Amino acid sequence: MRILIVEDDLRLAGLIKRGLEAEGFDTELAHDGHTGLRQARQGDHDAIMLDVMLPGLSGHAICRQLRHDRLDTPILMLTARDGEYDEADGLDEGADDYMTKPFSYVVLAARLRALIRRGGRARPKILRLGEVTVDLTAARCMRAGQEITLTAKEFAILEYLAGRAGAAVSKRDILDQVWDVAFDGEPNIVEVYISSIRRKIGRMAIETVRGIGYRLTDQRP
Repeated sequence: MRILIVEDDLRLAGLIKRGLEAEGFDTELAHDGHTGLRQARQGDHDAIMLDVMLPGLSGHAICRQLRHDRLDTPILMLTARDGEYDEADGLDEGADDYMTKPFSYVVLAARLRALIRRGGRARPKILRLGEVTVDLTAARCMRAGQEITLTAKEFAILEYLAGRAGAAVSKRDILDQVWDVAFDGEPNIVEVYISSIRRKIGRMAIETVRGIGYRLTDQRP
C-alpha cells in the first residue's frame, strides 16, 4: 500500500514515514503544497495524507483541486488545530477522514487501512470521453449511437484507467492489474493495446505521461 505524505515539518514527516513503513506501508514524501499536488497527480497512491497548513498551497486547496481533477484516491487530512469547523472545511472539500496532531501511529495506520479498504469516492459507471460514452456496468462503448467494439483486454485497461482517472498510471501497474500474474512478457505490450484503444475512442482520451505511463483525460460526468 503506497501512501503520499504531504507534511512541511521535516522531523514529523520523517517520523510518520518510519512509523508507517514499520506497519508495512510504502511511503512517498512532499514538503510543500505545490510539490504535493504534483506528486498526487502523477503518482499511483492508495491514499494521500495532507497537512492543512502547507507552504505554497494549503491542504484544503490541494484536496479541492484533486477532487476537481476527479482523482478519487482516499485523502486523510492532518491538522494541529482541534476544531469542528476546521474538520468540516476539510470534509467539505472532499477529504475522507481527519486526524488531529499529535496522534498514535498505530491508530493512523489503522485509519489508513480502513480508508483503503473502503476505497475512494464512488466512481461513475458512465464515462464520457469526448464523443464516446463508456458504460462500465454493461461493458459497452458507444459513439453517436454506434457501438464501438473493444476486446476484453482493451475494456479492462480502459476500466482500470477510469478507476484512476486524473492520475498517471504506469505500464507495470496496468500489467499487474489486467494481465495474468504469470505474464512474463515485455511491458511494451501495453503500448500496443493503448494504441488500439486510442484508434477506437479517440487519441485525446488517453494522455501519455512522459517517464510514467498513461492518464485518462477529458472525462465528464
